[in-house]
Amino acid sequence: MAYILVADDDDVLAEIVRQRLTAVGHEVTAVEDGEQLLEQVRYRMPDAILLDAMMPVRSGIETLIALKSDPVHSEIPIIMMTARRNQADVLAALKAGASDYVTKPFSPEDLALRIEGLLARRHYAAEGCGMGKVFH
Repeated sequence: MAYILVADDDDVLAEIVRQRLTAVGHEVTAVEDGEQLLEQVRYRMPDAILLDAMMPVRSGIETLIALKSDPVHSEIPIIMMTARRNQADVLAALKAGASDYVTKPFSPEDLALRIEGLLARRHYAAEGCGMGKVFH
């Protein structure tokens, strides 16, 4: 089970995401904007973050940059969730450190699989699997 923070100002979408991820065994906390998300990470380190790009108070990209510039939080995998589909937005998010980029509308099942993949890769890297091994 992982602890996942969701930041999205669309209450209905945040609840759908929360229900789907809870159904597969994760603990999920949803907040409405980037500022609330930054407050939450001070209290408890999430295993992953789902971050809407367009939110009031502090945008997703501003929040992403703040997290990635902080050494304490820079390794948290972050998936951007947004209606913005153009290449410039995707590249800006990925360059700023997003682990993945999902455009709305999306399938909650697809999102759950993406989270599972991110968490598995993070676990694999943390275990040092494949590091320094030579295969013949």
